[in-house]
Amino acid sequence: MRNKLALKTALITGLLALGITGCGSVQEGTPATKEPATNAEQPKKALTLDEITNLAKQEGQVVSVGMPDGWANWKDTWNDLKTKYGLSHTDTDLSSSEEIAKFEAEKDNPTADIGDVGIAFGPIAVEKGLTQPYKTTHWDDIPDWAKDDQGHWLVGYQGTIAVLTDKKLVPNPPKTWDELLKGDYKVIVDDVAKSNQAQMTVLAAAMSHGGNEGNVQPGLEYFAELAKQGRLASMDVRPTNLEKGEVPVALLWDFTALGYRDKIDPNRFEVTILKEGSVVSGYTTIINKYAPHPHAAMLAREYILSDEGQINLARGYARPIRSNVKLPDDVTKKLISPEQYQNVKPISDYKVWDKTAKQLPQLWQEQVLVHVK
Repeated sequence: MRNKLALKTALITGLLALGITGCGSVQEGTPATKEPATNAEQPKKALTLDEITNLAKQEGQVVSVGMPDGWANWKDTWNDLKTKYGLSHTDTDLSSSEEIAKFEAEKDNPTADIGDVGIAFGPIAVEKGLTQPYKTTHWDDIPDWAKDDQGHWLVGYQGTIAVLTDKKLVPNPPKTWDELLKGDYKVIVDDVAKSNQAQMTVLAAAMSHGGNEGNVQPGLEYFAELAKQGRLASMDVRPTNLEKGEVPVALLWDFTALGYRDKIDPNRFEVTILKEGSVVSGYTTIINKYAPHPHAAMLAREYILSDEGQINLARGYARPIRSNVKLPDDVTKKLISPEQYQNVKPISDYKVWDKTAKQLPQLWQEQVLVHVK
């Protein structure tokens, strides 16, 4: 199960809130059709956005998995879809792997329409034949790394490994990986054997020191040095131990760190993307190939990528994937400035990263934990 966001969960100018009931049509090749979603044949006719909207209204509901109200502020998006289009909503909160397993197990009697999974799980769902493609009208606004060529998966919001600093304990928060290495305080990293966030943290350190998803050795060497100094600690960071002053500096997803900061004390904690660089990843919607309400799922994805949908996500500290959305001032103030993201990099090959990630726990044990004091 996911951690409900007071945790999980910056950018600039674009189209007016998506005329979902009017302008635009589905891009050519987008398999939105009048045939039932369970029809595995290729569509004979692409539907316009107006047609998708009308069919979604007739379906009257959208059923999601892994998209609860408290995560990334999904609540506002579901409320908007209800208000604007009359779509009722229910969700079952599942992990990415559990979402895919549910799609697969319910092929003959499907209940779910759309899910939100980590980007590494998008291709897995496609390989299993569990998705149907849909390119939104904002397709061209999405970076190439953040979408499947056919529209089977599409990132809605992104996360970058950042540093959360308790300024009561560390008056001068580190701004670079070098400053972090030269400090005199404990650095908290989640359990690399169990946590995707912790594994991405190792990758972030590797990328900032010349490595990549196939070569995390620079990251392992970095944390080995911290361990030799007696400054590396593993802990599941939560508001409770942050409030108690048990976490001087922690490496976390930016949306998680920002959520903790504002939940406890925005003046006490600082969230920073280290200057040399970091890794950026994202969460992507997948539409169930067997969705009972396929057009409602398409309309939901359309709205998630609209200006309003992207702003909703940003209110939950999830950085929008579209860089041409103008965020309200009150939302911008909650996020890290865009300039800090200049040196972040995405994973270019998730198959390579998957192989590396499976090896990381053992490498971490052999090269880093052996030095922990």
